[in-house]
Amino acid sequence: MRRSVGIGVVIIGGGVLAGVGSAVDGSQGHAFECNDATLRGTYGIQMTGSRPLAEGGTEPVIGVALRTYDGAGNYTQIDNLKGAVTGIVPDRPGFGTYQVNPDCTAVGRLEPAPGIVVEERMVIVGDGREIRAISASPLPVMISGVQKRIDRR
Repeated sequence: MRRSVGIGVVIIGGGVLAGVGSAVDGSQGHAFECNDATLRGTYGIQMTGSRPLAEGGTEPVIGVALRTYDGAGNYTQIDNLKGAVTGIVPDRPGFGTYQVNPDCTAVGRLEPAPGIVVEERMVIVGDGREIRAISASPLPVMISGVQKRIDRR
């Protein structure tokens, strides 16, 4: 069985908004500013994309995860990522950090293995009920997804 580079990690998707002064919550019709406390609670995540293989080339991947944000810049997660070549890695624990900007964009960092840092860029919508994100680095990882809050702690 071929093994992928140790970057098969939960990175969730959408896009990054540029030049947004503040976010607008469509359900309540008001502008608000975000901060680290905007992300608090457990989110269900669905992701899709591709990642590099250790032998060269890439493989398509899909996955689901539960991620719990603490509202203070840290998170823990359990992910299940399946590669078309490498298969599934079930129930893998992980942790990382995040920083939320007032315009409701955010940056997350996950270290799936020593010396490997995966960065994701996120956009927070709906007063923090949903997050859309993409992998920003390392360059060969191309994973996007959506996170939806399932509880607030």
